[in-house]
Amino acid sequence: METSPGATQHPPVSVVLAVRNEQRSLLDAVSNVLAQDYDGALEVVIAVGPSTDETARIATDLTKRDSRVRTVANPTGRTPAGLNAAIAAARHDVIARVDGHAMLPPHYIRVAVELLVTTGADNVGGVMAPEGSGPFQQAVARAMCSPIGVGSTPFRTSAPAGPASSVYLGVFRRAALERVGGYDESYLRGQDWELNHRIRKTGGLVYFSPELKVVYHPRADMRSFARQYFHTGRWRRAIMRQHRETVTLRYLAPPAMVVAVGAGTLGAVAGRPAGLALPGGYLACIVAASLATGRGLPAAARLRLPLVYATMHGAWGLGFLTSPVRLAAAAVPVNCAEVT
Repeated sequence: METSPGATQHPPVSVVLAVRNEQRSLLDAVSNVLAQDYDGALEVVIAVGPSTDETARIATDLTKRDSRVRTVANPTGRTPAGLNAAIAAARHDVIARVDGHAMLPPHYIRVAVELLVTTGADNVGGVMAPEGSGPFQQAVARAMCSPIGVGSTPFRTSAPAGPASSVYLGVFRRAALERVGGYDESYLRGQDWELNHRIRKTGGLVYFSPELKVVYHPRADMRSFARQYFHTGRWRRAIMRQHRETVTLRYLAPPAMVVAVGAGTLGAVAGRPAGLALPGGYLACIVAASLATGRGLPAAARLRLPLVYATMHGAWGLGFLTSPVRLAAAAVPVNCAEVT
């Protein structure tokens, strides 16, 4: 795809999804893609993993309803493997990655492609915009777009447009994906961040725009939310083992908090009351942060916000600290052009 200002603004786009157990949202997600305000040709390639619901039937029905939709098999059910399979089957040179539960705004592909052309980027993406329907989910949504919860990540905190380390979803040049070997199929979590790191490492530009805002519905219960952040922490450490240059204080803060709070608590139990200063100080900081960031939330959601922040930090930090070496041992990029 050309990058000059006079280049076509509407090249054909392949939209790829890797889905599993997405019966509640797949139809709406694909319908939003097909209804995009975009003058170029669109196709949708759905990699269907083993599901315990009606996802496969819905995907098949979509292919019968619209000739622009095709499916490919994803026997492992792993997201990066499914994305690689869908990319290999895609026909076009612009690849848009979409989740089965992501609802694209009507202008998403048009704006992303225009930014690919004008910036020369290899990948363009935007904001993960969490929305909650109940008190717990509302608290999680607020925490997920606050620097207290996720640090300074642009695609979560809606920073100004510009180069970024990673973005939510992404609209890619196929040439960039083939240059770096596609998604690393050994990563069950963090594969987007890891892919974008390799794109940047090979000289490519990853570009963030707050115009590209996609609604995301976070986990609705504490157990699944804690599990999500625990595994995210585990896989973040795996990425850091493979790419040691990505180590930052932001990623080390949650495990350091877990160690400090745990040590202080154990010290207090062992008869050293001064140890309570560590967990007490952390609790005071979390409560203060919740008061500052919870403005505008319903009272029930504000009450849950300190627990949500503590769960994010604690689960992520514990996952990081217990991450086994084997998670990164098999991390080898896979060439998406060779996946069949």
